Amino acid sequence: MSDDETKALAAEVDLKGEVAGFLSEFQSFADDIHAKLQEQDDRMTKLDRKMTLPGRRPALARGDDLEAPHQKAFNAYLRSGDDDGLRHLEIEGKALATTGDGGYLVDPQTSATVMSVLNATASIRAIANVVHVEATSYDVLVDHTELGAGWTTETSTIADTATPSIDRISIDLHELSAMPKASQRLLDDSAFDIEGWLAARIAEKFARSEAAAFINGDGEDMPRGILDYPREVNAGAVWGELGYVMTGADGAFASTNASDAIVDLVYALGAEYRAGATFVMNSRTTGAVRKLKDNDGRFLWSDGLAAGEPARLMGYPVLVAEDMPDIGSDACAIAFGNFHSGYTIAERPDLRVLRDPFSAKPHVLFYATKRVGGGVSDFAAIKLLKFGTA
Repeated sequence: MSDDETKALAAEVDLKGEVAGFLSEFQSFADDIHAKLQEQDDRMTKLDRKMTLPGRRPALARGDDLEAPHQKAFNAYLRSGDDDGLRHLEIEGKALATTGDGGYLVDPQTSATVMSVLNATASIRAIANVVHVEATSYDVLVDHTELGAGWTTETSTIADTATPSIDRISIDLHELSAMPKASQRLLDDSAFDIEGWLAARIAEKFARSEAAAFINGDGEDMPRGILDYPREVNAGAVWGELGYVMTGADGAFASTNASDAIVDLVYALGAEYRAGATFVMNSRTTGAVRKLKDNDGRFLWSDGLAAGEPARLMGYPVLVAEDMPDIGSDACAIAFGNFHSGYTIAERPDLRVLRDPFSAKPHVLFYATKRVGGGVSDFAAIKLLKFGTA
């Protein structure tokens, strides 16, 4: 064999060695990628098993595969108490973290349903100023004096103006709770909409408690209602007191010119508040008021012209709140005011739930809590009608 042939053979051997080495390295790389993909697939399969009830039938037309992870995890927790999915989301820093005092934050869809129901109920919440806070209280700064001002010319000396007086009103947040219950057999039924059921039960109980507190709450472990504040005849009312006007008859409208009391109530409120003002009264008082006529025999009351539109009294909308007192001796049965200016509701946006399968066997309790507070934030913005003579 010649030298040239020997060199060619050696080169061919070297090339084959390099190709074999490349293929070996490529195969090792491919095996490593495959192992990592298999590991990731195993983790996802394990997570899906944790968040799915054993033996649960696939729901029809629900699109379970499209549900957000937090909804699937929350559903599993409500039905079986399996919180592995929620804890996994917490570790990843996603929604539905545990709370410091136990329980889990309700998924956003269920929470939004509760809030929409609360906002739609016949409660002062529907017309008040509602703010979301992260603290345990909310401060309202109110400037209830006129800011000093004066006229001047280009050459005249500018005089000092008066300094406004600022009042700080602190609204504490209190814990509102509800405890609906369901049987475990019902929870095991995959056709049962657990999130919708829970949202409806929570919203119903929260709405009742809130509506009562915003009217009559004493501020002790609950919001302070409008009727808990000191009251004074309107002409002598000062800051911190709600002004009222009288009907002129004990526990009733006056026997003559009964509608004059409604007119007096409307114009007891300052012009700057009347544009956004609303009447608040219960159904029994509404029945009496809608019979009132002016001096020309025309009813003061008019029903809404379209579905969902509130009835109006002297052109102002009426909110029927059943927690307002009935007409009676010295009762302040009607309120009139701009509640967006006059009453502030402060709440934390989170809603928490803790599953309790032990306290009421064979039922499962769901202890739901939120934090909310309320109070008068502008005393000049709300006036009351007192059914009395003094």
